[in-house]
Amino acid sequence: MEPKDYIVSKIEGEYAYLHDLAGGCDEDIFIALALLPAGVDVGTKLHCEMFSYEVIA
Repeated sequence: MEPKDYIVSKIEGEYAYLHDLAGGCDEDIFIALALLPAGVDVGTKLHCEMFSYEVIA
């Protein structure tokens, strides 16, 4: 899996919807909040590499 950057577009219950910042996909992906860094909220930018997420500025 290649590295990608996302932004959290919405949070519903225990899931976050992530939008690809590169624009490679029009559909958001959803992922369990438990797999994301603590404190993630709508508008947070994330870098994903090898299924590991980290907050970016």
